Amino acid sequence: MLAVAMTGAIGPVAAQTVNSLKNHDSNAPVDFAADRIELQDRADRAVLTGNVDVTQGDMRLRAARVTIAYSGGGQTQVNRMDASGGVVLTTATETARSSYAIYDLRTRLVTMIGNVVISRAGKGETRGNRLVLNMNSGQASLNGGGTGGRVTGRFTPPPRPAGKN
Repeated sequence: MLAVAMTGAIGPVAAQTVNSLKNHDSNAPVDFAADRIELQDRADRAVLTGNVDVTQGDMRLRAARVTIAYSGGGQTQVNRMDASGGVVLTTATETARSSYAIYDLRTRLVTMIGNVVISRAGKGETRGNRLVLNMNSGQASLNGGGTGGRVTGRFTPPPRPAGKN
C-alpha cells in the first residue's frame, strides 16, 4: 500500500510506488461495522459513527466517523467515503494514520490529510500533512506541513554482515 514508508531511502517521496494498492480491487464489496448508522436517502449517503471499521479486499479503514456517498438505482454503488477522527488505513504490510481521509472509488484516489504518519513494521516511517495514493498508477505523493512544512522520515537499513561496511 504505502511503499512511501521507506523501502531504503528518504529520497524522492513523490515518486514512490504503492505496490500493494496498485492491484487493489475497488470493485470489491465494501463491508462496514459501526456503533451507529444514519441513512440519509434523500442525500444518497450514510453516516457511520463510533468505532467505524470499513474493509474492501485487503484494505481496512478505521475512524470515529465515516460518511459514505452512494448512488441509487437498481443497485447501490458506493462512490466516496469521507473519514474523520483518528483515521487508520491498513494493508497487510503498511499502516497510514491521519486526521481525515477521502477515498474516491470512481477515480481510485485516497487522500489523507492532517498529521499523516506512514509506517511499515521494522522498516521506518514518514510524516507529512497530505498524502495522495493513486491506485491506478501505484504512485504516492506526500506533502509537508506542520513544523517547517517539510516531509520527514526515518528508515532502518537492513542489517549487514559483521565486518562489511
